[in-house]
Amino acid sequence: MSESNKIHETLVCPPPRVKCIVWDLDNTLWDGILSEDKEVYIKQKAVDVIMTLDRRGILHSIASRNDYDAAFRKLESFGLADYFLFPQINWNPKSGSIREIARLLNLSTDALAFIDDEAFERAEVKHIIPGLLCIDAADIETIPEMQEINPTILTEDSANRRKMYLADQVRCSHEEQFNGAKEEFLKTLNMRLSIMRCTEEHLKRAEELTVRTHQMNTTGITYSYDQLKELCYSDSHLLLIAGLDDKFGTYGKVGLALIQIGSMQWTIKLFLMSCRIGSRGIGGVFLDYIIKEAQTRGVKLSAEYFETGKNRMMHIMYKFAGFKLVNSQGDKRIFEMGTLHVRPFPDYIQLVTA
Repeated sequence: MSESNKIHETLVCPPPRVKCIVWDLDNTLWDGILSEDKEVYIKQKAVDVIMTLDRRGILHSIASRNDYDAAFRKLESFGLADYFLFPQINWNPKSGSIREIARLLNLSTDALAFIDDEAFERAEVKHIIPGLLCIDAADIETIPEMQEINPTILTEDSANRRKMYLADQVRCSHEEQFNGAKEEFLKTLNMRLSIMRCTEEHLKRAEELTVRTHQMNTTGITYSYDQLKELCYSDSHLLLIAGLDDKFGTYGKVGLALIQIGSMQWTIKLFLMSCRIGSRGIGGVFLDYIIKEAQTRGVKLSAEYFETGKNRMMHIMYKFAGFKLVNSQGDKRIFEMGTLHVRPFPDYIQLVTA
């Protein structure tokens, strides 16, 4: 049995972990009802939870039925406004607000959790979004200890995750105001994609990427730090990691590829990209780089894909890049590139390799 097959057999895809906490406001984040009471008072326990989870890379947002301007001013007065991404403060059903938050963060709804003091609101949300974790506001103190909200891997990217999303909100705002084709807007970002061999300094982030990335992941298989370290030094594997920066700041390390290499053939065992950069065309560039490297070495190129129920877009990415489906068994697909051909890299990305 090959080294790669042994790795695959020892791994189990974990359940989705919570990546964003969605908070109600009245009698949840603060005591009191903003539209009725003379004053509301922030819950220090809630603030402590927000700060603790923020350091872990867990994001926060809001789904509250309230007047937006009044609620946002109150959040600013408490010094908390910058901790909440894409807050949905309106008079719509909270289930709809949560779906919108998931869309704007490019996350699946089962990667979110919702905190509310009212059983009715939690029941409405749970009925509309069955996979969502709903938490009673009375249990706020227990949140940091919940297994789903306590990541085992903490990296520099984790600590900076909220700041990266805030920068992305600025990007989105600029894109909405831009008058022209999407490719023209992307040129204004001055994106710089760095692709390099994974070293020990990257391993914690590489492990985190395999654990956190579900939609733009060709297999859904996770790898431990020790397994990735072994692959770094394997003569029969190439482990690549990709980072992205633009004029607004860094996206951090956003892509990972594991390639089994031989003298006659390469096989992509894993290819994933952070969902945060799904609309930037980076995944296609990273994949084209691998195709070009295989072409330069005169080797055949194949790729493995496992259907997980969430990663259909990666199936499409392989086909769009020119791979052909040659074998299908259960959830597993094998793709092959016939005559290797490389699309030119888009001119809105500067590619740097090491």
